Amino acid sequence: MLTIHADSRDHALLVEGDWIADSGQLADLVAAHPRARVRQWPGILTPGLINIHGTELLEEAYHPDPREAAELGTEPLMGDALAALHMDDARWGASARRGVQRMLAYGTVRAACEELRNRAVRDAVRRTGLAVMGRIGRPDGVPSLDPCASGRPVVFPPPRERGCAARFAVFDVRDEAELAERGAGTCVATVVDGRLVYRRR
Repeated sequence: MLTIHADSRDHALLVEGDWIADSGQLADLVAAHPRARVRQWPGILTPGLINIHGTELLEEAYHPDPREAAELGTEPLMGDALAALHMDDARWGASARRGVQRMLAYGTVRAACEELRNRAVRDAVRRTGLAVMGRIGRPDGVPSLDPCASGRPVVFPPPRERGCAARFAVFDVRDEAELAERGAGTCVATVVDGRLVYRRR
């Protein structure tokens, strides 16, 4: 099924399966593909974000289950707080799945990681569809689910064009400068491999 995703600037992407079949202005894509489903989003359509702290957020943090919120809170637990928990493979895998879902809610489509050594984490991340890219060494900044809050410049993947994998996000802001100022909590939609994996309610 063909789907057109468009933003407030009339920039649009035509998605077919896992791929971007075309890009351009909304009116042009609708005229060329009148049977395509159209999703119009507020804000700007971007290639999504790269979270450079993938290792820290997926393999060195515990993302509490909502049922644990009263005891553990809702933020990722790291350092001494993580060390105090009993972490087995099942708990690591569940944490990684929740961590990925929370990253997607901030428009992240790629995570930069050193080699993921925890098999339960590695398997969980692979099944989510989140792209993992390599990195060397530890980046500066504070690990955060919001890549705009790490203290480092916002990093985007290459622009999405015809023939690219359908991985992108939409943020309810006027432009990239406002995104950097307000943060990635403004994400309204994230698409990975052509699937709408996050939509703000």
